[in-house]
Amino acid sequence: MSYLLLLEAEYPLALLCIALIFGLLIGSFLNVVVHRLPIMMERDWQTQARDILDLPQPETLQTYNLSVPRSRCPNCQHKITAWENIPVISYLFLKGKCSACHQSISARYPSVELMTAVMTAAVIYKFGPGLAGLAACLLTWALIALALIDFDTKFLPDSITLPFLWLGLIVNTVGLITLFPNAFWGAIAGYLSLWFIYQAFKLVTGKEGMGFGDFKLLALLGAWLGWQMLPLVIILSSLAGAVIGGTLIALGRDRADAIPFGPFLAIAGWLALMFGETITAQYLQFVAA
Repeated sequence: MSYLLLLEAEYPLALLCIALIFGLLIGSFLNVVVHRLPIMMERDWQTQARDILDLPQPETLQTYNLSVPRSRCPNCQHKITAWENIPVISYLFLKGKCSACHQSISARYPSVELMTAVMTAAVIYKFGPGLAGLAACLLTWALIALALIDFDTKFLPDSITLPFLWLGLIVNTVGLITLFPNAFWGAIAGYLSLWFIYQAFKLVTGKEGMGFGDFKLLALLGAWLGWQMLPLVIILSSLAGAVIGGTLIALGRDRADAIPFGPFLAIAGWLALMFGETITAQYLQFVAA
C-alpha cells in the first residue's frame, strides 16, 4: 500500500494507468459473474425444488460455477483460449467474431470491460490507492454487476446485495466513506423508505411496483454512503430512469416490458459516491442564493 501511495505522489498518471489495466481485468471477470451467477442460482433453485417435491435429482449434473467450465462460444461451443480472452484487445484482434465459427460476439463484453476500467480509474483518482479507494472500488464493481444482472433478469441477487450491505457497515466502522452512525441509520432508512413506498403503491393499485431486491440495494447504498445521501440517490435514480427508460423506449423497447429500478439505483449510488458532496453543496448554495 505504501508503494502505491508513493506512486500516487511521484507518478499519478502511472497509477491511473495501473487502475485502468486492473479495471479491464475486473471488467472481464464481471462479464462472467453477470452471465453465470443467474444460471447458478436457477440451477440451485431447481435442486431445492426437487428436494422439496421429493423428486429425483439428475444423475449427472455438470459442475457450473464462476470458474468451471471454461468459457465457450455459445454458437459452436469453441473453448475460449487465453489469448482470446484478453480484455478489449482480443475483441479488436478477432474483429468481434468467434475465431472458430465467426459468429459475432456481443459488443457488450468489451463495453463492460472499458466501463469498469474507466470507473475504477475515476474512483482511484478521487479516493486514492488507500483503503478508502479499495473499498470504493469494491462498491463500484458490485454496483456494475448488480445493475447488469437486474437489467437482464429483473433480479438482484442476495449473494451480492447482502454481503455488500454488511461490508458497507464494516468499512464505515473506521469511517472510510462516512461515519458509522450515518451508515447504520442509512441501511435502516434505505430499506424502510422503499418498503413503505412499495406497501403504499400496493395498497392503492393492488400491484407490486418494485421487488424486495430494490429495498436491499438502497439499504446497501445507505450503509456505504450514509443516510444523508439517500434523498440524492432517490432523486438521481428517478432522473436516470426517466432519461434511460425514455431513450430505450424511443429506440424501440416495448413499453409493456418493464425496466427494473435496480440499474438506476446503482447508477445513482455511484454518482452519489463520486459527486454527492459536490452536488449537495451546489444545490444548497443555489437555494441560499
